[in-house]
Amino acid sequence: MSEIAAKAPTRTRRRLIVSRLVPYLLLQALIVISTILGLRLLQPSDPEDFAVSAFSAREDGATRAVTLPHFTASRHSLADPPLYTGAFTFRRDDAGSGWSVYLPRFSNAVEVAVNGVVVLDSRRDGNANRPDRNTPQIAAIPSSLLRDGGNELTVRLFVWGPLKGFLDTVYVGPDQSLRPAYETRTLLFVTLQVVFSAWQSILAVILAIMWLMRRHEPVYGVLAVAMVLGVIQAFLPPPVPPATTSRIAAVLLASAPIESALIVVFGVLFFGWRWPRYGAFLFAPGLIIFAVGLIAGPPMPRILFLLLGIPTVGLCLFLMACVTAAAVVRRQDAASFTIGCAVSIVLTCWVHDMLSVFDIMPNERIFVSRLSYSAMLVAIGAGLTWRFARALNQVDSFAGQLVARVREAEERLKASFAREEERARAAALANERTRLMRDLHDGLGGQLVSIVALSERGHEGATITDAARAALKDLRLVIDSMDDIGGDLMLALGSWRERAAAQLRPHDIALDWRVATPQGLPLHPELRPWHVIQIVRILDEAVTNAVKHAEARHIAVSIETRDDGHGPYGVISVTDDGKGFALAGSCASGSAGQGARGLRNMRSRAARCGAVLDLGSDASGTRVRLQLPQRFPDSDAAAAG
Repeated sequence: MSEIAAKAPTRTRRRLIVSRLVPYLLLQALIVISTILGLRLLQPSDPEDFAVSAFSAREDGATRAVTLPHFTASRHSLADPPLYTGAFTFRRDDAGSGWSVYLPRFSNAVEVAVNGVVVLDSRRDGNANRPDRNTPQIAAIPSSLLRDGGNELTVRLFVWGPLKGFLDTVYVGPDQSLRPAYETRTLLFVTLQVVFSAWQSILAVILAIMWLMRRHEPVYGVLAVAMVLGVIQAFLPPPVPPATTSRIAAVLLASAPIESALIVVFGVLFFGWRWPRYGAFLFAPGLIIFAVGLIAGPPMPRILFLLLGIPTVGLCLFLMACVTAAAVVRRQDAASFTIGCAVSIVLTCWVHDMLSVFDIMPNERIFVSRLSYSAMLVAIGAGLTWRFARALNQVDSFAGQLVARVREAEERLKASFAREEERARAAALANERTRLMRDLHDGLGGQLVSIVALSERGHEGATITDAARAALKDLRLVIDSMDDIGGDLMLALGSWRERAAAQLRPHDIALDWRVATPQGLPLHPELRPWHVIQIVRILDEAVTNAVKHAEARHIAVSIETRDDGHGPYGVISVTDDGKGFALAGSCASGSAGQGARGLRNMRSRAARCGAVLDLGSDASGTRVRLQLPQRFPDSDAAAAG
């Protein structure tokens, strides 16, 4: 059962591969058939009414009758080139329009003479002798050379390299009849190829810039190098014998297999695979041709290109077709389908050219591999550029969405902050309300209870009056603590000074107010009303004790700012000249329990503010010293803890 369960996923995977691969292969077969038909339609029609096909050819010392198109033996020497001799008829009645000689195809170079006078020598134009192009030639025949009746036409065919020489049918007639066919062939086999190569050079620059901006994606750089090699092969003119150097030819010939190997590297990287180490051997044929071209004589690079370069190009195209087929099976996307179709077209064109090279297709010498290869590279480069532009658009769209989301999040955050601020404000109001209620309960509430109790017991009016004044004083203290003093405790102390002076005046006690430092006390932005009320009540308690229990005649209040190296802090001191009291035992003004409770209240209030209370008393008087914190606590609970 386990073996059956293990085989089930394998069968499913095979069915999936077959379901994807079979339609793709059928599509490629349709592409191949369409390409073959297109190659047939690509051949333009020539003016057969003016064809000159019957010639006598003298080659290697022998003369024989031939019919064009004709192949000659390959050779590596320009000595004794094949000479074709034919004849055409000219009538004086046709002299109104100029006559020309038109050669659709030839390899490698020709020299055409009419009645013994040379009218065309393609060796003067290096681009006309390129083996990868089907460059036509046309030349006007001076009217002075034409004879009424029969005229002699000779064509000297210069052949170099391992391939056979080829001369297509020659046409002689009115220029207006031959020129359209020449222009059509030039457009198809020269201009179009140059246009593709120009596009290729532009895309190479764009891809190189894209690779420089995105170094982590080498696929752009690999394709840019391949396109540069293709541009070199397209625009660098090959040497025309009798030139002795072979370096340029070596570069041109070597670029084709190296360019094909780079395309395979591109395909592997583009579809997400890793380039294998042994894949470097794919570059060996091109490097060998290049090295031999720099060292050996002119024939060797062309021979090696025929033996190594052309098979390498075919092998690379086959590998690229396999890579794209595997990508189609795995990815099923438009890019793999498009590249696969382009590779099939180029591979078909390569097979067509090989059949022509090895004379399997007689009378065919039209090379279209370079044209289709350039078209494929342009299509791939345009596709990559489009993908890059689409990625940039996606990035811009994502950036726009991100900005919108950030704005939405910012709005939500602002709303959250507003809610939190409202909650904090409500909490602060609740805390302040609680503090105010507690202060009223602890201060004013107690005083009012005392007044009620005194009135019910029938005490004298003076005692009730004193209790009412104390209640009024506590009420003013609570109200004054609610004022916004901006963190300046000196403002609250100024109000307290007025109340203290009014309290001491009926008892004939002098108040000595002294500010030791110019700034008084440092500013505390974190100062809250509940801090102020605790400090003021400590000072009130100190003054009340001096009035009621110490029998003092003089009270001094000192305010100053000190700095211990960690920051400034304030110090408030209240000193009287009363009789003092024993700190360890009872208070001089009452029972030990009441004194201990008052001292605990003062220390508790100081602790809630983060302050330190220091109390000293002897026979010369009592000193209360309150050291304020450098920063007041944020909450009452923090101080209380």
